Amino acid sequence: METITGILPEPAQRLDKGLAEASGLSRERIKALMAEGAIVVGKTTASNPSKKMQPGARFTITLPPPVEAAAQPQDIPLDIVFEDEHLIVVNKSAGMVVHPAAGNHDGTLVNALLHHCKGQLSGIGGVARPGIVHRIDKDTSGLLVAAKTTAAHEGLARQFADHSIERTYVAVCAGHPAPSSGTIEARIGRSDHNRKKMMTMDDNSSRGKRAVTHYKTLKPLRFCTLIECRLETGRTHQIRVHLSSIGHPLLGDPIYGRTPSQLRPVLRDLGFARQALHAASLGFLHPVTGEKHEFHAEMPADLMELIDETVRLNR
Repeated sequence: METITGILPEPAQRLDKGLAEASGLSRERIKALMAEGAIVVGKTTASNPSKKMQPGARFTITLPPPVEAAAQPQDIPLDIVFEDEHLIVVNKSAGMVVHPAAGNHDGTLVNALLHHCKGQLSGIGGVARPGIVHRIDKDTSGLLVAAKTTAAHEGLARQFADHSIERTYVAVCAGHPAPSSGTIEARIGRSDHNRKKMMTMDDNSSRGKRAVTHYKTLKPLRFCTLIECRLETGRTHQIRVHLSSIGHPLLGDPIYGRTPSQLRPVLRDLGFARQALHAASLGFLHPVTGEKHEFHAEMPADLMELIDETVRLNR
């Protein structure tokens, strides 16, 4: 068994939140470990997630041995950007699901990683998604990092939690945002009417989570715009929801907006049937060596072709 030790941070807050912040584990994982009696704060076994914590108190979390992954290894080609004994960075193709779920039990990135890494993936992400620290949508292409060791998983999770991970995306949105560059800050939570859909919420809402997206125009196109988005936070469907909320949904997005009528024939002729979104760069401190890493992935052919076709409309 492995253990995580540390000191609870300032300020005083809920115990599960403070432990998650200090350990890099999710609050749900903290709650589950509490239920198993695996967390000791001071000299007492912690059992109440909502209890007010004592900043400066020492804690010990005992991690049980990873359960054998439910997902099975599959020999699926991967575009590997970087790999060492601690982590792996891949350039995911559009259409690949990140981890198994209902309706997608195989053919996922996790299946491919289990085969490639031959069992050397961190188990603390849960048996269904070993090594997975963050996700990108099935139909979004681009960069994703996975952990091969517990130390890497915890270190990367902390960087995602404190928003120090650098992530930029390129996208093609409908219309021309005005101003051409700016910041969208709007809470994001699950829709009341469709549990698979997210929505923006009032700043004073008790629901949802703070979400911040910085965007800038890279190139105005005919009836659309090539933009860059930098995530300050990382909420589910964040870019898609935020751009839709200001009236500029992503081209091809089947959930959060409609493609301008003038461009529908272009998408139809190209067979472009996904949101026009690509995770183009990823930067972080290596969780073990401390070295600064920054990776870039060129736009995939289908997105380049879409941009080229919209440029031709200007002629």
